[in-house]
Amino acid sequence: MQELDHQKTIDILNAIMEFELAGVVRYTHYSLMVTGPNRIPIVAFFKTQASESLLHAQQVGEILTGLEGHPTLRIAPMEETFKHTVKDILTESLSHEKKALDMYKSLLETVTAASIYIEEFARGMIGQEEMHNLELKKMLRDFS
Repeated sequence: MQELDHQKTIDILNAIMEFELAGVVRYTHYSLMVTGPNRIPIVAFFKTQASESLLHAQQVGEILTGLEGHPTLRIAPMEETFKHTVKDILTESLSHEKKALDMYKSLLETVTAASIYIEEFARGMIGQEEMHNLELKKMLRDFS
C-alpha cells in the first residue's frame, strides 16, 4: 500500500461535495420547470436525483471529516440557461452527470492502493454515475 495524499484527497472530496450540493439545487430547479404531458414521471425522476445528490454530498462529507478535513459551505457554480424544454433539461443533466463521473474517477486515481475504503466508495459512485449517464442517454433517444 502507498501513503494516502490526505490534502489532495480532501481537496477532491470538497470539490465533489460542492458539485453534489449544486446537483441538489439543479435537480430541484429542473423538477419545478418541467411542463407537458410527461411532467409527472420526469418531475419524480428529478426529485429523486436531487435527493440522491444530497445523500452523496453527505457521504462525501462523512469521509472528508473522517480524514480531518473541513467540509465546504460552497456549492459549485451553476449556469442558468433559461432553456426548460425536457430535451434541454435532460441534455444539461447528462453534462452534469458526466462531470460527476470524471470527479469520482479523479478521486479513484488519487486513492488507489492508498485507501481501500475510499477506493471502494469511489468505485461504487463511479458505477452509480455511469448508470445515470446511461439512463439519461436513453431518455434523450426519443429527442434525436
